[in-house]
Amino acid sequence: MDTMRDRFISTTTRLLDEDPGLALVLAEISRDGFDQAARRHPDRVINVGIREQLLVGVGSGLALTGMRPLMHTFASFLVERPFEQVKLDLGHQGVGGVLVSAGGSYDWPAGGFTHMAPGDVALLDTLDGWTVHVPGHPDEAEALLRAAAAGEDRVYVRLSLQSNAAAMEVGGGFTTVRAGRGPVVVAVGPMLDGVLAATEGTDAAVLYAATVRPFDGAALRAATAGRRTADVVLVEPYLEGTSTAAANDALADVPHRVLGLGVPRRELRRYGTMAEHLAAHGLDPRGLRRRIEAFAGR
Repeated sequence: MDTMRDRFISTTTRLLDEDPGLALVLAEISRDGFDQAARRHPDRVINVGIREQLLVGVGSGLALTGMRPLMHTFASFLVERPFEQVKLDLGHQGVGGVLVSAGGSYDWPAGGFTHMAPGDVALLDTLDGWTVHVPGHPDEAEALLRAAAAGEDRVYVRLSLQSNAAAMEVGGGFTTVRAGRGPVVVAVGPMLDGVLAATEGTDAAVLYAATVRPFDGAALRAATAGRRTADVVLVEPYLEGTSTAAANDALADVPHRVLGLGVPRRELRRYGTMAEHLAAHGLDPRGLRRRIEAFAGR
């Protein structure tokens, strides 16, 4: 199976052929994958080099001319480093564009903390008007990319090497994967397989979210309806607690508890494999089961 990043390259290459209003802005990352597209569309495939602030500035300039820009690099260099440009050049000027990241929270641990971005979604959450997609499979990434490229709004598509075994239908709100009368567990993107394994044999309900902003409060309310107290667990592949405020707002008039699981704020300075990072953060199936059961009082 190809990776989400592979699918981004192949899908965007086709989209550039299909849509003359689409442009791609790179900052070295994935440059080789777009060699063919750059030869065919040299005026619409632009590599600015390792200048991430310029990456976003060029993308916003293209948007001001009526183009639909896709801007791509590692998440730490796409959201965190040029955040002022994301805030002002895109948001303040009221133009649309698509940020497509690679690297996730710790996809390349050997790259060290400079290449890790667990805080990217939380940082974008401080801005108005962003749609945030967190696909859990390459097929989902393609569907969400195509929809984002065809739109006019501001969209962040967060790609990762971590992937679920099978794709889900995406494009709407949260999807019910498993019914249950126990805690409602919301699995975001590539966390679904781990959540299903962690809750196997329990009465937990599992919802799946590939689009986290806007937050599907209606689906969460529906899933918790009929309970005296709604217990909600959010399992996110980025900073823990990123969506707890959104869940609390959705259940503001309902007695409830919310547990946010994700990457903790403490900085890990020992860089192993992705699997080792998942285990260290308690995000592997064993860690998730232990923490969900403790929260549910079992």
